[in-house]
Amino acid sequence: MKKILTFVVLPLAIIALAYAIVASVQEPVKFEKEKSAREKVAVQRLKDIRTLQVAFKSKYGRYAPTMDSLAWFYNEDVIVVSMQIGSADDSLAVATTKALKKKNPKITGEQMMKMYEAGEKNLVFSIDQEIRVKDTLLKRPDFIMDSIGIIPFSGGRAVDMKAVIKKVSGVDVPLFEAAMPYEYLLSGMNHQLLVNLWHERTNQSRYPGLKVGSVDNPNNNAGNWE
Repeated sequence: MKKILTFVVLPLAIIALAYAIVASVQEPVKFEKEKSAREKVAVQRLKDIRTLQVAFKSKYGRYAPTMDSLAWFYNEDVIVVSMQIGSADDSLAVATTKALKKKNPKITGEQMMKMYEAGEKNLVFSIDQEIRVKDTLLKRPDFIMDSIGIIPFSGGRAVDMKAVIKKVSGVDVPLFEAAMPYEYLLSGMNHQLLVNLWHERTNQSRYPGLKVGSVDNPNNNAGNWE
């Protein structure tokens, strides 16, 4: 019996202990690697939300309150884009334009555009054009508007987005935030390590997840990963 314990059970126990030690070391490394990979996807999605929100505010003076309104803005709305014709480094074009404006101070960019299209190329001016949002913003091949409001790897959980107008030093200031809690972003990963991460963040008074902007403290739409 003692021989069995010595030659069979003890080696097995040693192997099991060694495996447990290796696993305890490797699991945090594996967790951090997967966390970083998921955060990379999430950060890009939050940056895209910020890009659309900034464009929305530039047109309407406030941020979009819902993902549906942000999606409509991207798919259906237009923004005004200023397009420069000619080069400010072309001295002949600059002189010709200056003389033209002196002769006709009320001349518009549209009128100069007609002259340009008619053959007068020695001009430097800008003209405002309405362009569909989807034709000018986020034109990456991998961008999918229908996915922007979903927390990746969460099984379909919605991004927590808020938009408010808040008094700051007596002035109405539009604010927004979009957040992805680790609880959903890191869903399915090591539960104990996820709990540890949550406690670490909350003990440091940091949001336990990824977030861009803030409706509590204006931060110029910064992301908490930046």
